Amino acid sequence: MDFSSANVGLWSAIIQLGIIAATILGANVLRRKLPFVRKTLMPTSVLAGFVLLAARNANLLNIDAMFLEMITYHGIAIGFIAMSLRIPQKDAGHSTDSLTAPKSGALIISTYLIQGIMGLVITLGLAYTVMPNMFQAAGILLPMGYGQGPGQANNVGGMYEALGFAGGRSFGLAIAASGFLCACIVGISYLNWQVRKGKIKLHHYEEVAESLSVDKFQDKNEIPVSESIDRFSMQFALVLIVYLITYLVLHGLSAFIGAAAPGLSETLEPLLWGFNFIVGALMAIMMRAVFSSLRKTKMMTRQYQNNYLLSRISGLAFDVMIVAGIASIDITDLSGLWLPFILLSIAGGVGTYYWLRWICKEIYPDYFYEGMISMYGMLTGTISSGVLLLREIDPEFETPAANNLLTGSSFAIIMGAPMLLLIGLAPMSPFMTFITLGLLIIYLIPLLLFLFKAKARK
Repeated sequence: MDFSSANVGLWSAIIQLGIIAATILGANVLRRKLPFVRKTLMPTSVLAGFVLLAARNANLLNIDAMFLEMITYHGIAIGFIAMSLRIPQKDAGHSTDSLTAPKSGALIISTYLIQGIMGLVITLGLAYTVMPNMFQAAGILLPMGYGQGPGQANNVGGMYEALGFAGGRSFGLAIAASGFLCACIVGISYLNWQVRKGKIKLHHYEEVAESLSVDKFQDKNEIPVSESIDRFSMQFALVLIVYLITYLVLHGLSAFIGAAAPGLSETLEPLLWGFNFIVGALMAIMMRAVFSSLRKTKMMTRQYQNNYLLSRISGLAFDVMIVAGIASIDITDLSGLWLPFILLSIAGGVGTYYWLRWICKEIYPDYFYEGMISMYGMLTGTISSGVLLLREIDPEFETPAANNLLTGSSFAIIMGAPMLLLIGLAPMSPFMTFITLGLLIIYLIPLLLFLFKAKARK
């Protein structure tokens, strides 16, 4: 075997991962050393993605777009699997309302629905006026990019591209990238506006090294550090095993659908593989339940999951996924799509702001500003964007706002299940796009009734 640089297949992945790593480190230096960059509260991974995007499009770096797409696709699945394998911790009890967590989930899904409604209204309006060749279901990419982030925008955009939306993947990723900018620009502007009005006070949270106690790093009955296999290796092995099971399950489902309903396979298969991260999360939860049962019956005497290390794996996967997703945008694919891109980006930023301001006053009356700004950061960027904005006014997490992001996201997975079907339904035909728009509006009604009418004891 040739081990020299002439063997492109041997060295290609290493070189490109090295470029991504160097970009992340460079972006971190920029964020640490340049005050105006730090004040934007833009996450390092997002900044690195924009730096790499600029370098690629200026032909300063030669990095394979297909490789970036692959990293984006697998990164979201690995991140969710690692998160789902973690042992649930008992709630510290910040919330004073037993319905706060499910209402936070309903708020998240209702925001997805509003973003989807705005998106479809815009793309349908363009398709029947100035852009008759517009892919009518493209508006669904607004909640995928703003609400879900680059991973899901990449998956659904790629699925729509296969169904005839030219440049769909890059369009979805561009929407996600504009969402990050919106989280930073609008979020910071809103905070400064409220400071001038005397409503809140900024604390300018400084990132400092966090001391790591043994209790945080290790639970009772975990495998010891001195075990014959490294503890991190065990976590990584568990994640990869679950991902292998996920692949086998998806492969089996695809074969079953192809045999039982050949006419539906072309529609359902891309949807299944596009939502691989949800199947992966479900497989991880099932494995976690199996391990828990084995420990209760004493067939397994040790806890193999380590929450701290699993969080590090998910953090790495999401950081690399965000960098690769933003960097893989092909600007040329957006030619002819700048009008819908600009309209969707503005509608997403403005519409999400007013929607959250209205709902958060109802469900977070005691900490409205903290609840609203954290949700806005998450529902235009990612959860890290929401936490970064929240730390400017609540650096010690004294309000339940940070906890609501986590517990709400858990409930949102269940409440958002119907949207998966609508995402696959929308591009089937122009008529089905209108049906999808109507179903989004209909589904919004029970969520609003729950948010405003459901009451719980303090």
